[in-house]
Amino acid sequence: MMIDYNKLRVRIHLDNLRHNYRLFTDLHDRVIPVIKSDAYGHGLVEVGRALEAEGADTFAVGFVHEAAKLRRSGCAKRIMALLGPVDDADVQALWDHDILTPISHRAQLERVAEAAEKNGPLAIGLKFDTGMRRLGFLPEEVDEVAALLKGTRLTPVMATSHLASADVPGREGEVALQAKRFQACLDGLARAGFEVEANLANSAGGMAFEHCRLDSMRLGIALYGCDPLEGNGPGLGKLLKPAMEVSTPVMQVHPLKKGESISYGWTFTAERESMVAIVGVGYADNYSRSLSNAGEMVIHGRRAPIRGRVCMQMTAVDVTDIIGEGIEVRPGDEAWLLGGPGANPITPEDLAGWWGTITYEAFCLLGQNPREFL
Repeated sequence: MMIDYNKLRVRIHLDNLRHNYRLFTDLHDRVIPVIKSDAYGHGLVEVGRALEAEGADTFAVGFVHEAAKLRRSGCAKRIMALLGPVDDADVQALWDHDILTPISHRAQLERVAEAAEKNGPLAIGLKFDTGMRRLGFLPEEVDEVAALLKGTRLTPVMATSHLASADVPGREGEVALQAKRFQACLDGLARAGFEVEANLANSAGGMAFEHCRLDSMRLGIALYGCDPLEGNGPGLGKLLKPAMEVSTPVMQVHPLKKGESISYGWTFTAERESMVAIVGVGYADNYSRSLSNAGEMVIHGRRAPIRGRVCMQMTAVDVTDIIGEGIEVRPGDEAWLLGGPGANPITPEDLAGWWGTITYEAFCLLGQNPREFL
């Protein structure tokens, strides 16, 4: 359920998403947008529609029921459920909603094969674990998998795996090892007579390792405007545009005297005569308490540091230097938690760094607040 008890505004710039997608279509002619987990908080249906109009022919989500939701929204393109079927309802949905899903272990394969005897032929994917150690058949199981498929009504049309460290400098050898293991899986399927679409690269893998792009590549965090290589890779990352901005109103502005403390626990004490703005956001709005005395916001195009602890629905920021430049801060003004006007907006990397997390988590959490699409 979306949060509905606050005044936050989450703006999703669909043009920026389209721009980021087009950058990667210059690298590969089959780019698969990853819009799992409600498009990383950006809106499953809205992002799907924007990119379908842009020419995307395949979308990747997480669980099968999210794939079904996307299909029911009117999406006519190929939809992948990366996490595979978990229960009987998921298995049946593969036929009911024409969903392609990677099968990752023997029991799952046997369960779907049994359902195919009743429901008819089904195209499937195969997930191989080349080093991530989460989901997938091991490379040495490829011949067994191929044998299990013989005589079933299942046809593998894609093989996929996931790179564990493509975004980490100096890990080229590990990427190469995973690519080699994945090629062994593809070779095993080919020996058994199965022709499949090979899918290995994520955003970082596609940017940094051309040999990992193969038949298709998945576009995850870079789609939403974040450089997974943090400037350590090709110049493509510098062209990405963040798609999410978040703001909330200033509720009150008042002085904080020198020596006076603020918020729970009095963890901040003013070292000078100050002015603070009380902003309507807190941890109940998925704005982390770990931002206490650490983060910043943008008001009137200028940075304002957080003072004291982030509360359930309120946070204090120091606006002394903003007001000191002849600008008045009033209740009702917008405080930007992410993005914002001016030359120094809050970037996703800024926010995640103060938060002590990654941009993925910041997007997924803040995206549960009221959204509007531009």
